Amino acid sequence: MSAPVEIYTDGACRGNPGPGGWGVLLKAGSREKTLYGGEAETTNNRMELTAAIEALRALKRPSDVVLHTDSRYVMDGITSWLENWKRRGWTTAAKKPVKNRDLWQALDEEAEKHSIRWVWVKGHAGNSGNELADALANRGIDELR
Repeated sequence: MSAPVEIYTDGACRGNPGPGGWGVLLKAGSREKTLYGGEAETTNNRMELTAAIEALRALKRPSDVVLHTDSRYVMDGITSWLENWKRRGWTTAAKKPVKNRDLWQALDEEAEKHSIRWVWVKGHAGNSGNELADALANRGIDELR
């Protein structure tokens, strides 16, 4: 059994909504790959979700993954809220439509292909993988111009 792929994801937004970016660090053994991108008008939560989606899409085959995120929204959504949203036809407990449904559905589809352990990390606390993902997310915004 090979070691799991370590993934760090982050999203950033300047204004919320406003220009946003997402960043990803993938680590498999001694190999590392970085990804990033941006959108002119988006929200922080959409960028956090996009980072996780793009990270999982980058994997070429079903993998054991440890995915690190500093987003409680992504963490709680994927581990606690998603199954209930699906069961209720993509409505919240308050019977309102789930925000960012398109991205939650995409994340669910990508996550089903892998065995994932979701790990929450405190943002801006010196975790090198998280700090790099944050820098990449900001680069995604900077390169929009």
